[in-house]
Amino acid sequence: MEKKKSTIEQSMLLCCKLYISESRNNAALDSIVRAARLNPESVIVNKFEDRAYNRARYTLVSYVAHDSTGSAIYSPLQQTVLAMVEAAYEAINLELHSGAHPRLGVVDHISFHPLARASLEEAAWLAKSVASDIGNRLQVPVYLYEAAHPTGKALDTIRRELGYFRPNFMGNQWAGWALPETLPEKPDEGPALVSRARGIAMIGASPWVATYNVPIMSTNVSAARRIARMVSARGGGLPTVQTLGLVHGEDSTEIACMLLEPNRIGADRVQNRIELLAAQEGLDTEKGYFTDFVHPR
Repeated sequence: MEKKKSTIEQSMLLCCKLYISESRNNAALDSIVRAARLNPESVIVNKFEDRAYNRARYTLVSYVAHDSTGSAIYSPLQQTVLAMVEAAYEAINLELHSGAHPRLGVVDHISFHPLARASLEEAAWLAKSVASDIGNRLQVPVYLYEAAHPTGKALDTIRRELGYFRPNFMGNQWAGWALPETLPEKPDEGPALVSRARGIAMIGASPWVATYNVPIMSTNVSAARRIARMVSARGGGLPTVQTLGLVHGEDSTEIACMLLEPNRIGADRVQNRIELLAAQEGLDTEKGYFTDFVHPR
């Protein structure tokens, strides 16, 4: 009976995506991976590093356990993620960081997603637990979003309020800490005063989100931004699609896409729309790519 119970618990899986503002410092990345390996019950199932963006993402999976009433009480992900976050803060200084992708923290974003038989409520419980650890133990301001936020506030809304999307270096890069040290919006966890070396973190829970990037064979970032806006739901394009037009390396730009409901609006539709709009600008595209594994339907 105990074995059966354990099997059931471990089939209720949660996923964490941990976004770190670093991809060029191998020693820093190695220290983060070493921290993750301290708990064998959490597994890094995917890793994505982008040197142009100077950004890395780790995708981890583990189980969630419950008490006798069915409430979530434990997941190995909580301690694993905290260990990785601590390692990141020890190895990376945001003031020395620059890259072509927006960010406001060394640990820029942590998202939790239910897999298998787990629920969104369980993912939200874990998001809030990790946010409390980072805010109170590590004294880093944390903003919660979607299912982890009391009113379900959207991630992109919080980012816009904080100036996340505004480059502060060379017109298309993000460097150092650019906001006031006293934050304009009160964080949900942690202090209102920011450490410039660590920045802030955004943590939330949502159904699975796919990330899909399409290269544009041009250095014209203004054209990339126009295309990105016309593809996005915010710009009147595809519903449930969020986009950024970014410089990517020395000879190309990229449309970075978040597909909030990938089973409704998938990568094929996004690719086709970008190709059409790019052609109208006289630009060529390449086939896009997922930055993470694709969640099964």
